[in-house]
Amino acid sequence: MPLPPAPTKRAALLSPDALDAPAHSSQKAPRRGGGRHADEAPVAGTQPLELLDRRLADAGGASASGTGPAQQIETKPRPAVRAELTPEPQQARTERAPAPVQVPAPAPAARARYERGTQESTRPRRAKSSGPAKLFVLDTNVLLHDPMCLFRFEEHDIFLPMIVLEELDGHKKGTTEVARNGRQTSRTLDALAGTKDADIAKGLKLDTTGHREAGGKLFFQTAQLDYSLPTSLPQGKADNQILGVVQALRDLYAQDAPGRPKQEVVLVSKDINMRVKARALGLAADDYQNDKTLEDGDLLYAGSFALPLDFWTRQSKTVESWQSGSTTFYRISGPIVPNLYINQFVYFEAPGEPSMYARVTEIREKTAVLKTLKDYSSGKNAVWGVATRNREQNFAMNLLMDPDIDFVTLTGTAGTGKTLMALASGLTQVLDDRRYTEIIMTRATVSVGEDIGFLPGTEEEKMGPWMGALDDNLEFLAKGDGGGAGEWGRAATNELIRSRIKIKSMNFMRGRTFLNKYVIVDEAQNLTPKQMKTLITRAGPGTKIICMGNLAQIDTPYLTEGSSGLTFAVDKFKGWPHGGHITLARGERSRLADFASEVL
Repeated sequence: MPLPPAPTKRAALLSPDALDAPAHSSQKAPRRGGGRHADEAPVAGTQPLELLDRRLADAGGASASGTGPAQQIETKPRPAVRAELTPEPQQARTERAPAPVQVPAPAPAARARYERGTQESTRPRRAKSSGPAKLFVLDTNVLLHDPMCLFRFEEHDIFLPMIVLEELDGHKKGTTEVARNGRQTSRTLDALAGTKDADIAKGLKLDTTGHREAGGKLFFQTAQLDYSLPTSLPQGKADNQILGVVQALRDLYAQDAPGRPKQEVVLVSKDINMRVKARALGLAADDYQNDKTLEDGDLLYAGSFALPLDFWTRQSKTVESWQSGSTTFYRISGPIVPNLYINQFVYFEAPGEPSMYARVTEIREKTAVLKTLKDYSSGKNAVWGVATRNREQNFAMNLLMDPDIDFVTLTGTAGTGKTLMALASGLTQVLDDRRYTEIIMTRATVSVGEDIGFLPGTEEEKMGPWMGALDDNLEFLAKGDGGGAGEWGRAATNELIRSRIKIKSMNFMRGRTFLNKYVIVDEAQNLTPKQMKTLITRAGPGTKIICMGNLAQIDTPYLTEGSSGLTFAVDKFKGWPHGGHITLARGERSRLADFASEVL
């Protein structure tokens, strides 16, 4: 593809050390809007809460009116994943989009450097909040959803009603994920209660077991609480008993009392109906959102960045360039550098000017190095007979064919070519280049509708119905590669391809190690972050993993675009020197499929 006119300052002026210097990665703190509210911080000198003192219940009889504005829980075990409940009008979030915008550079402490394969990350310190801590009443489903949720509320206090412990006990039997989480929660509660000088009546300090990010206390219901719910709510139902406890605590903490300050009481539940009933009763209720990587799917890292139209005009005096074989490198500087990540694609397209497509290979303090791409849209560079048809597909093929990239994520609507490109590049590198020994393909076995029931046969035969996409693409690839070999040649080619592809179930991945394998994870949007971690950590030396999916087609009942394992992986791996992501924008399957994706 044509390159822009050569800049004035040439690479001959650079020292040899500068050319051979190792690449550095730029890893920025995620741009999440709305930091902590100014009224959310621990109060100095807070006295322990004495729930057994009957006088407190008498003193706090006044009922708070209304729920007040929606509240926010920010629970941050790691800087990249924050748990937030809906705040008061949130500050506008800014996230990188492929548009010629300029964002101020982040603080130097937020940049992580990779030197000789060793990551030395310095993370920005979280600003201290100020204001009274809240009291959060947890529903049972929150504990069963995330057994570590007790340590995700930072300086705020947590209250567990007695009926929650009763429900927790009823879910601890079995081998399901819910049962495992219930047992883990029980062990966590036992560890907190068993620490030295622990006093349940005064509250258990949450940081006594090593979780320093938790600065609040855990309270259990140690006394009968008086409350009155409408007669339309059955008193024997567990959800209604929890609502009654929240109502009693709201009245109790509505005013200051000796030994404890006034606190706002908020119910945290994953049950939508539970939150609706709470709000109908005038109680503050919110969802537990620590599992959400992003609040809005539109903020997901796209993997590409459009250079501004005046880019070459402004950079003409400061850019440096040099050539290595057929590849051209550019070293740029300026306010655009803080917006870039390692292995992010940048492109320049303007009417009447030559276009440029490049990838960020190095980021130093104030400069970035761009490397022009190989053009896989031409027939001579076709991969297993497949030529790319648009800009994003060419970006994806450069990632798939690069041996230095160990982890690739591809997102996009139906028909954008994710599976076809992954298979074509895999076959080329397994059969032609001998870079990998075989292709391993797996996917989440989640049905779109009703399950068809028991599937007979071996593991690979049971996975057959789930691998229709593999069969369709292999048929296309075998037909294109067979050429004029006739029926026998096509059959032999198909048999050779099949012999190098293994279909595995994710249910049996635990404990495995893949050596020199090309692993394709299809329909990755249906994986949880835990399942995604289990799959990626199977990679041994020389293994490459490709995760692909469409975030608009999530079939798992309890996953959303923000909590999907694919979103989690994209957000965590951006900026890693050996990982890359691209969002495929345009469908190439057929005009019917493209139109259906847009209008249906």
